[in-house]
Amino acid sequence: MILVNEVESSSIISPTTTPRADFVINPYIGCSHGCIYCYARFMKRFTGHQEKWGKFVDVKVNGAQLVPHPRPKFKGSSILLSSVTDPYLQLEKKYELTRRIIQELLPLKGCLMILTKSDLVLRDLDILEKMKKVEIGFSFSTLNENLRKEIEPRAKTIEERLNALIQVKESGFKNFLFISPILPYLTPWKDIIDTTRDYVDYYMFENLNVNGSVWPSVLKWLKKFHPHLVEEYRSIYYGESSYWIEEKQAIKDYCKKEKLVSEFYFHHKKTK
Repeated sequence: MILVNEVESSSIISPTTTPRADFVINPYIGCSHGCIYCYARFMKRFTGHQEKWGKFVDVKVNGAQLVPHPRPKFKGSSILLSSVTDPYLQLEKKYELTRRIIQELLPLKGCLMILTKSDLVLRDLDILEKMKKVEIGFSFSTLNENLRKEIEPRAKTIEERLNALIQVKESGFKNFLFISPILPYLTPWKDIIDTTRDYVDYYMFENLNVNGSVWPSVLKWLKKFHPHLVEEYRSIYYGESSYWIEEKQAIKDYCKKEKLVSEFYFHHKKTK
């Protein structure tokens, strides 16, 4: 069961160091997808929630009212929806918070980047087509629905995301596919590329980051579903394995050979 709270926020847009964005908007605090690898669980340090990450969502009910009207600081900027939540959670069907925020963003005439795991974004294409520049991205770690259920139990299915990716492209929007996180020995990045390349403008790649409280969550999942990979993961993150260096180079070589536009956000630092 997901605990849902309606809250009023003091702000809705923040500066960000996220690549390719100047500002970020997170309409919700928390997330209902329940991804075992979620790096955003660090947010609990600031929220005061006792519930586990993935078991609560705060809805910033006044979020649309907080969108700044045209000011030099924001006008023409690149804005990301979102960095530590999904702007199209199932709750968005009820609250239409993201939709109302997008409507308020129209006068800023900037670039809006959307990153989601949901096909609900299709609902808002009628508003998004009014924006000056929009890029819509979907994140994938696998094409295997059984694995998806293990790692993203309450997210939309692979088929739903693939269909949405195609519809976004066919509707004339620039899109991207974020292969993230790449799970060692489990994410078939080449198959994902080959399945989607006909309707994707560019790719982003990010490896699994197990810093902080992510590692215990990943380890619990491995022990339950993939015990044969436990020591492999330990070697990659705590040993001397060169897995990520080799994997990144293999992806780069493939993208270059296939003339695919790609960006990389890999972490090589060993976990302590």
